[in-house]
Amino acid sequence: MAAGTDIRTYFEGRWHEGDVPVMRAGDHGAWLGTTVFDGARYVDGIAPDLDLHCARVNRSAEALMIAPNVGTDEMVNIVWEGLNLYPKDAAIYIRPMYWALDSEYLGVLPRTGPTGFAICLEAVPMPAPDAATTLTTTLFRRPVLADNVCNAKAGCLYPNNARMLAEARARGYGNALVADAMGNVAETATANVFMARDGVVFTPIPNGTFLAGITRARHIANLRADGVEVVEGVLAFDDFRRADEVFLTGNLSKVTPVTEFDGTTYPLGPVAKRARDLYWDWAHSTAAAA
Repeated sequence: MAAGTDIRTYFEGRWHEGDVPVMRAGDHGAWLGTTVFDGARYVDGIAPDLDLHCARVNRSAEALMIAPNVGTDEMVNIVWEGLNLYPKDAAIYIRPMYWALDSEYLGVLPRTGPTGFAICLEAVPMPAPDAATTLTTTLFRRPVLADNVCNAKAGCLYPNNARMLAEARARGYGNALVADAMGNVAETATANVFMARDGVVFTPIPNGTFLAGITRARHIANLRADGVEVVEGVLAFDDFRRADEVFLTGNLSKVTPVTEFDGTTYPLGPVAKRARDLYWDWAHSTAAAA
């Protein structure tokens, strides 16, 4: 395999060079949307929390009534086999995924049994440390568990997120600050959200309407270990308008500062920088210890 390949695909027991086809038109996942995935990062020769992301895609599959068929340790080993085909200075986005193959009752219920599985490794550069975004509100909200599979990282959730992003971009903003069904802030269209005020960091408390991310949890743990007070609570949009600083967290970019929310501007503040520095200190020290 050429070292410069941007995408590699693990499918049917081996790694393939390029973005190879993996799904058939008759697969349940293709026509009824029973797909789940997860996202991890490989940067500077390390893949922080890779085991947690692999474990979560299996939980997501179970939440969507798909039978996961690759254990966490085996999945981690497969990913590393693929990552070793890239240079150590590559920045790779890691996406393991499942989808249902066959239909059962009334054609809608996925059949328990064989399950589609693939891993996509794609070269995606890390954003610059000072790369920031802006936020606006959106008409669309996060669903509740009674409406959709909020307890899974499922592909069927993302068209709603896409509507949020389309609305935000039409207004000239980079992302949307999104409400839950009760009208409180849940997250953004693509990432979890934090704010800082008077030296205290706040983030919406997980209430089942959004996926409380692995990277979010890591930032909370790192900040608390560094002596920063982090409060998970119910937050309104006005809380963000009164914030000293706002930033997003997610696996793709780790930390993204926010410079504006519907006319309220923020500086590139010290908490976001500290969270980023703590994250990479933790990631490299953990890799070195291992």
